[in-house]
Amino acid sequence: MLDQATYTPRLKTLYRETIRPALKEEFGFKNDMQIPRLDKIVLNMGVGEAVKDTKKVKQAAEELTLIAGQKAVITHAKKSVAGFRVREEMPLGCKVTLRGDRMYEFLDRLINVALPRVRDFRGVKGSSFDGRGNYAMGLKEQIVFPEIDFDKVDEVLGMDIIICTTSSVDAEAKALLKHFNMPFNS
Repeated sequence: MLDQATYTPRLKTLYRETIRPALKEEFGFKNDMQIPRLDKIVLNMGVGEAVKDTKKVKQAAEELTLIAGQKAVITHAKKSVAGFRVREEMPLGCKVTLRGDRMYEFLDRLINVALPRVRDFRGVKGSSFDGRGNYAMGLKEQIVFPEIDFDKVDEVLGMDIIICTTSSVDAEAKALLKHFNMPFNS
């Protein structure tokens, strides 16, 4: 078992030793605090089938907890929508916010393990930045993560992954993610 006091994630060490100096030189930052860094990663699963069966939300939350390594929170509807048969406070999905070492571990597994397992994968879209240095992407199936046992999955669910950086410019955030070997297709 790893000793938590001395263990540092691989990508965190890579960021400190290689990526920060490269970004400082590339963009000509004068202060180290200007260099963009990862702030948090938010994972979100919306479960549309939860309207008929609320047990599916609990199953999705358990799977998201396995993927993230941190307990997922079940999200509830804010207001009733009759057209979708949704009532206020009905459980509809789950989410988890990763920071610190867990965030770096998840990003490492996402880039090096999960994305290469996606069927017909040609890279992630390079234009999915929000204008403020945050990157959003979606996965169609949660079974690309090795933590999920394929035989125990009742239903294949997708998930949204939002990578938040401290950069306020998309070009800096994209350069940061490229240094982490994020496989952009453009």
